[in-house]
Amino acid sequence: MTLEIGVLGYRFMGKAHANAMARLPMFFPEAPDVERSVLVGRDEDALEDAADRLGFDEISTDWTGVIDEVDAFYNLGPNHVHAEPSIAALEAGTPVFCEKPLAPTLEDARSMADAAREAGDDVPAGCAFNYRFVPAIQYAKRLLEEGELGEIRHVRGRYLQDWLVDPEAPWSWRNDEELAGSGALGDLGAHTVDLLRFLVGDDDLAGDIDRLSGHLRTFVDERPVEGEDGETRSVTVDDAYSAQLEFENGAMGTLEASRVATGHKNDHVIEIHGSEGSLKFSLERLNELELLRRDENRGYETILVTDEDDPYVDHWWPPGHVLGWEHTFVHENYEFLSAVESGGEFEPSFDTGLEAQRVLAAIEESDERGEWIGLE
Repeated sequence: MTLEIGVLGYRFMGKAHANAMARLPMFFPEAPDVERSVLVGRDEDALEDAADRLGFDEISTDWTGVIDEVDAFYNLGPNHVHAEPSIAALEAGTPVFCEKPLAPTLEDARSMADAAREAGDDVPAGCAFNYRFVPAIQYAKRLLEEGELGEIRHVRGRYLQDWLVDPEAPWSWRNDEELAGSGALGDLGAHTVDLLRFLVGDDDLAGDIDRLSGHLRTFVDERPVEGEDGETRSVTVDDAYSAQLEFENGAMGTLEASRVATGHKNDHVIEIHGSEGSLKFSLERLNELELLRRDENRGYETILVTDEDDPYVDHWWPPGHVLGWEHTFVHENYEFLSAVESGGEFEPSFDTGLEAQRVLAAIEESDERGEWIGLE
């Protein structure tokens, strides 16, 4: 069968996922056949143009008429429109794939996860943490599960960008608490939290995050409105955050993210240190994994994760021919759409997105209260 896909949102993420769907039949022939059926948005003229570029058959300015007419609904809109369309689609029995963070608030995330559970296991509901699908991250997960690093003692995650360094950079919905929920915390921190939970969250590794302490900071309090001479709007979210973590099994962790880190474009780094070794991953060198084993104490070995027996790599190019950021979306879409076709489960699910949201909310609460917060 051919899966008909409806997509809400046609900018950054809409383009990324449309590109991934177009690549599937070329590189993943075992993937389900998909038809980019309906593109949803508010501006009809912009929609027409986007549909032509992204390969969609139709457009709609009303998502309510789309959710029960397609085989899967992608919610790639701003954070504040994640909950209502996603819940309605799930209530109609339509599988949903939603961008991260799952919602702007913990309350909305809970409602979305509840709707996914009520829809049943045969209606996949996925949260878009695409960095899980980097081959080097999958390779690192395998090393950790095999016990290569021993007892996990310390994890570190940072995600630094600089697109808001200039105080004259224009205001957008990402600077508004009502629309986005949070700033660097939800935009960037959600990715780091999910990756660490994915990599070391198993009970025989670090386990769940037990308690944390968080700090948020806004450096630019208002920004100009694009196209409106002299008009500004308040920035009501964080520009940067940091957090200390304690995991159930005793490991400690540190997190940070910033959208005002001068000189950093998309600098996402994960480090995991154990009793028998350490590993490091950088998104800016996403084909590489740095690994240090205990008996090799003269420095890290750089592993190029591009061999045909590495995760997903057999679908692409000969060994040594590197992959890029866009390929993570192809892998992610392959897994989600395969789950839709089979009626199976997909990870990361809405429940997984909710768990990440709980951590983000606790970091905000800790900052407000000025004390450590336990995650029950």
